[in-house]
Amino acid sequence: MRESRRLKRLERNNSRRQAFLNLIPMLDVLSVLVFFLLFHSFNGDMPEQRLALPTSVVETKPRGTVVVSVTPEAVVVQGQAVARTADLYDDRVGTVREVTERLDQIESSLKATGGGTAAENETREVTLLADKTIPFKVLKKIMTSCTASGYGKISLAVIQKASHA
Repeated sequence: MRESRRLKRLERNNSRRQAFLNLIPMLDVLSVLVFFLLFHSFNGDMPEQRLALPTSVVETKPRGTVVVSVTPEAVVVQGQAVARTADLYDDRVGTVREVTERLDQIESSLKATGGGTAAENETREVTLLADKTIPFKVLKKIMTSCTASGYGKISLAVIQKASHA
């Protein structure tokens, strides 16, 4: 049986075509994947970075003090989580015993290393870093616990915005 012209032309065209790999779509997918991985690999969250601090106009910078951080998940004193924030919403809780114990532990370690003089004991300070979504009643309980431990000066950390003068 004789082959038609059309079949001959199709065979000729098919024999010329060679299998090749189209690289453009593959490069597009790889570049999107690289950007996605780079973006998400540098999102190392620390508890202090997840805080949304309120803004305020201040003139002086804070000094080196004991830092108490209050995140929506936990209360952290000098880098050590001591209590869950959800437990402090209870109105029956007046002071936070865990915060008081941690502050006393820090004070005793300072005295053991010889860092606590009489003048320093009078001006012990705490800097309170709290998320702006935390109610003031929770912050008040933590501040009461700090004063119960002998810390008379309590500073509330805020984001400094430009003054309108």
